[in-house]
Amino acid sequence: MWSTTSRSVSRRFIGAVAIGVALAATSGCTAPDDAVAGIAVTADGHLLGVMMVCGHQIDGATLYVDSDDVNKQVTVGSWTGDRPVTQGIATWTLDSPAPGWTATKSLAPLTTKTTYTLYGWTRDNTWSASSVSFTLADRDRLTPGKVRYESTSNNGDESAITVSVGDFKAKACQNM
Repeated sequence: MWSTTSRSVSRRFIGAVAIGVALAATSGCTAPDDAVAGIAVTADGHLLGVMMVCGHQIDGATLYVDSDDVNKQVTVGSWTGDRPVTQGIATWTLDSPAPGWTATKSLAPLTTKTTYTLYGWTRDNTWSASSVSFTLADRDRLTPGKVRYESTSNNGDESAITVSVGDFKAKACQNM
């Protein structure tokens, strides 16, 4: 009888461990946000990536088309900083080479009725930037000196807002 009870307990224990491992493997852990991604435009209409680093660093940024199916997410462009971006703001043109940034995947043509998402990351996945989503219509409403980003309210609600560069610098890191 003792061996039957031990086997039953062992099987339950092994089953519980297997379920725990499966849940951990599929939980979608992400790096904590320590920066805020935004977009802007130049006077001649070029799309800019904007990154406000709040504490640690960001090594690069990726623009992608989001999908509920991770296997269907499409990278549209990716950039790596020549050195880590530490506290403060960084900007770079997304459609042409920019000083201090290397395109690891050149920007593909953007299309209407598509939602794009820009986010920042570190090589070792220790930190990331909150993302900003936009369409070409959102980009077309931007004027030079303004930044579109996802703002988080005190109660945790997120919404896209457009503010001056000065306001972005002053307020983007407040809810990190």
